[in-house]
Amino acid sequence: MSRIGKQPVVIVDGVKVKLTGLELTVEGPKGTLTKKFHPDITINVGDDSIIVSRSSDIGFYRALHGMTRALIQNMVIGVTKGYSKQLEMVGVGYRGEIKGKNLELHVGYSHPVLVSPPDGIKIEYEHKAGLITVSGIDKHLVGLTADRIRSIRKPEPYKGKGIKYKGEYIRRKAGKTAA
Repeated sequence: MSRIGKQPVVIVDGVKVKLTGLELTVEGPKGTLTKKFHPDITINVGDDSIIVSRSSDIGFYRALHGMTRALIQNMVIGVTKGYSKQLEMVGVGYRGEIKGKNLELHVGYSHPVLVSPPDGIKIEYEHKAGLITVSGIDKHLVGLTADRIRSIRKPEPYKGKGIKYKGEYIRRKAGKTAA
C-alpha cells in the first residue's frame, strides 16, 4: 500500500467536504475548491477524515493513489491557510508596480510587461525589496503563476540578474576574463 495514500486526510474545523460522483468539493474560510478525480480511485468522506483507496495494485494505480491523497490534502490546506510564493527581482533598473489587479514589470525590455493573474490569485509587490508575492488557495495555480512571472526574465548565470524565487541559488559562471 502507498505510504502517502494510506494516510487519512484530516478535516479541520471550519472545512466542509462534499463528494458528488467523481467530484470533490472542499469549502473553507478562504474559499472553495472543486476537483474531479479518476474513477478507479475510491474516496470515502467521514466525519473528521477522508480516506483514499485504490481498485488495483498495478503501478499506475499505486501512483494515482498517493497523488490523489496529496491533491486532497493540498485542497484542505489551501482553503484553510492558503499558499504563497515569493519572487525577487535582481537587476539595476528592474522594478514593478501594481496597476489594478495586474502587475507591470520593467525588467530590461524596451516595453513594460503586463502580468494579469488568473481568478483566485492575488499578486502583491513590495517596492523597496523588489519582492513579488503570489498567493491564493490553489497550490497548482499559485506555482504556475509564479513560474509564469519568473519566465519573463529568468536569472542569468553571469551577473545573476533576473526574476528568481526567494532563496533560490543561482549557480554563477566565470566570464571571459577568467578563462
